[in-house]
Amino acid sequence: MWSLNKTFSAWQRSKITRRSALFCIGYSLALSTSLASCTAPSDNAAQSQGTSANVSTASNSGGGKQEFRVVRSKQLSSLAVLEQQGTLDKALEPLGFTVKWTEFAAGPQQLEALNAGSLDIAHTAESPAIFAQAAGAPLVYVATTHTNGKPVALLVPKNSPVKSIADLKGKRIAFQKASIGHYLLVKALEQAGLTLNDVESVFLPPPEANVAFSQGKVDAWFIWDPYITRAEQSGAGRILIDGEKLRDTRNFYTTSRKFYQAHPEVIKVFLEELEKTEDWSRNHPKEMAQLLAPLTQLDPATLEIMHGKYNYGLQPITEAVITKQEEVAGLWYSLKLIPKQVNVRDGFLTPEEYAKFTPQEVLAKK
Repeated sequence: MWSLNKTFSAWQRSKITRRSALFCIGYSLALSTSLASCTAPSDNAAQSQGTSANVSTASNSGGGKQEFRVVRSKQLSSLAVLEQQGTLDKALEPLGFTVKWTEFAAGPQQLEALNAGSLDIAHTAESPAIFAQAAGAPLVYVATTHTNGKPVALLVPKNSPVKSIADLKGKRIAFQKASIGHYLLVKALEQAGLTLNDVESVFLPPPEANVAFSQGKVDAWFIWDPYITRAEQSGAGRILIDGEKLRDTRNFYTTSRKFYQAHPEVIKVFLEELEKTEDWSRNHPKEMAQLLAPLTQLDPATLEIMHGKYNYGLQPITEAVITKQEEVAGLWYSLKLIPKQVNVRDGFLTPEEYAKFTPQEVLAKK
């Protein structure tokens, strides 16, 4: 199995603890299915697997301050703005924390790190969290977002004869396993009267999928921005369908149960600062584009146009949000892509608990 071999290779390089290794085994088993996988080599294997060079649960930095480790976003996101503006660092100083931003290939890799103790805040779509829970990760959902599928799309080569989803029957489709691309592919195939068994699934993290797609080794690629826009601008691909009418789920910010119990005040400050940044991002598309152009490797004019794809502002976690997550978990279990039925409610808190750290302006959106 390609994905398992890659995971074991990453463990050896990172010298992680036995506890972390046991989780990775469980997570890999949850992700391993009867679908086809790919053996394309990568010079960025460690990054693609999302393995941090230090997975110790200790997070103390110099000067006696403790590190708050947050996933780095390289998308047109408020999370990226938050890092670039540096406001979170200042807000956490009184609590004795400094911020460390860490990059991962995609959501599943973030949640491996979260459970291993090398990440404190992850930002993923709906499915990575469910796969992580299926593997036994004691994560906590701390906030959610609007439902938005516009920044996710199924690409095909620019000159591909494929005109519809039905044309992809028997074709090779690349995507990150357990990602939003995986979920939306299932939805798209379903609408066309097909299933995952009708296509050849090629499980690749985004950096490696990008190479495979550009070299013509796959027939399609389900991915998110800025990869989509880069592929269009370079002439490598075109959008077959986007996720606007397919997506019925949300993104989530998650933490570990251990970090939530130890530092709820840090999560409170994080969400307060993030919501301020969401508001700024919504109202300053030009400035946001200028700020994130170096990070996304896209010009400001393009980013300003892309701004219209996104909805900004955190959303409260409600019963409807939890119920939808249960539905998605049921889908993955019915497809035999997770080894057991997941009780997603184990990762959610009570309304009273959420009220203690969720910004009031977010709670007011219920």
